[in-house]
Amino acid sequence: MSSSLALPARGGSRLAFLVVGLCWLAVLFDGLDMFIYGSVLPHLLATKTFGLTPDQAGDLGSYATFGMLVGALTAGTVADRIGRKKLMVSCVALFSLASGVCALADGITVFGLGRTLAGVGLGGLLPTAISMVSDYAPRGRGAIVIGLLMTAHHAGGILSAYVAKWLVEPVGWQSAFWVCVTPLLFAPVLAKYLPESLSFLVAKGRSDEARELAERYDVELPAAKSSGRQGAADRWNALVNLFRGGEWTQTLLYWLASFGGLLLVYGVATWLPTLMRAEGYELASALYFVVVFNLGGIVGMLVAGRAADRFGAPRISAVWFALTAAGVFLLSVHMPMSVTMVVVFLTGVFLNSAQTMIYATVSIRSDAGDRATAVGWTSGMGRFGAVFGPWLGGQLLAANHGDWGFTAFAIAGLSSMVFIGIAALRGGRSEGTADEEQELVAAH
Repeated sequence: MSSSLALPARGGSRLAFLVVGLCWLAVLFDGLDMFIYGSVLPHLLATKTFGLTPDQAGDLGSYATFGMLVGALTAGTVADRIGRKKLMVSCVALFSLASGVCALADGITVFGLGRTLAGVGLGGLLPTAISMVSDYAPRGRGAIVIGLLMTAHHAGGILSAYVAKWLVEPVGWQSAFWVCVTPLLFAPVLAKYLPESLSFLVAKGRSDEARELAERYDVELPAAKSSGRQGAADRWNALVNLFRGGEWTQTLLYWLASFGGLLLVYGVATWLPTLMRAEGYELASALYFVVVFNLGGIVGMLVAGRAADRFGAPRISAVWFALTAAGVFLLSVHMPMSVTMVVVFLTGVFLNSAQTMIYATVSIRSDAGDRATAVGWTSGMGRFGAVFGPWLGGQLLAANHGDWGFTAFAIAGLSSMVFIGIAALRGGRSEGTADEEQELVAAH
């Protein structure tokens, strides 16, 4: 069996560096925009901005994740149709402009519209960037490259905490969202320097353009598909491919695991500062928890990526979700500040990378032509959990059951552990008896 994406030649590292670097910056801005709402939320609630109540705050958080659901579900199919580069540029422009809408909002309705539109851009960018860097990842290093990319998301989360800390009190909450408009200046840079996916160009029959790009960066041209199947060109066929043969079981397991994982990720991302304030910590300390949490996320991405390349992404994801559930549950227990910081850090290590390893599994095991669709739909179905998580946290706080918030999120982590664990066992049996599948996985 031949790989659909040939190994890069010696000069290919220059192209890989360019692609990963540009995608890293785009995902950095994605993380900033994603985490900024949770970072300013304690201030919004304390000052009763827009007359905001906890349940309404949860609804606003869900608006953004609903937009991410729309963006993620459509990202793969649109990227497979028009190209990953154009979609990435459009997503950066969209969530930047939408942050301006939030900054100008004079009520919950306009603010919610801005967060929804931002969510569409945020949801579309991440799976597209993952698919892009997967195209240029060295053989057998797909998971670590994706992990490296995802460190940018958490660097954006760290940046959001400092933006809130430095600007919200002295200048106003609107200033934080104006900062999130600045990535608009990056969109032209992305449009000029980011190359299009070679596998996409070949699949669309744009051979001359693909050849010119390959010669410019001294990389080998991907082999054209020998079969008549047009996975990258036919978005609907790419979706159907996820359910052909015995693939439907694995697809559903990944979707269910992603649901619980993103419920946990976005529930904690939205409510961590507020829940920690409810535990008696000052606002500044609560924001530092966001920094520590995302520092753990950066470490976790690098550690999990290396471990996943060696032991398999689904196995690592299952173990990481189990450790995440334990850490999140411990956050509901009042502990000394130093111990709490350690628990928050370790929870960040395991929580964020556990979900990313689901994407890594899907991306590495997918055919290059269907990869954007596979990752996009796995992310998209998980976004139903992302919508539910912020809403659930708001409802618990509104009912004066905020102490149950961490417990509810821990249960979500356990459910994802079960689903991805079953997928790991199934994958283990398949990998042990199918050398051909091992070759395909390694090729990506």
